[in-house]
Amino acid sequence: MSEKVSKRVFVTVPDTVYEELEDWAEKQGRSVSNLTAFLVEASLRAAKERGEYTPPKQNSQPSDQSK
Repeated sequence: MSEKVSKRVFVTVPDTVYEELEDWAEKQGRSVSNLTAFLVEASLRAAKERGEYTPPKQNSQPSDQSK
């Protein structure tokens, strides 16, 4: 059984965007990384609610990848 772990994503943003994220994160008492993760999750959730994204159906039976 595979354990789900958080993944890292590296993104490049313009200096002005980073500065605004940094300011916003500081005002919320969190890191820029934490704020960015929150914003990505919120955007994905909103896209699902608007019907802009439908996640793939997950297979209910585990696949046997050892063969």
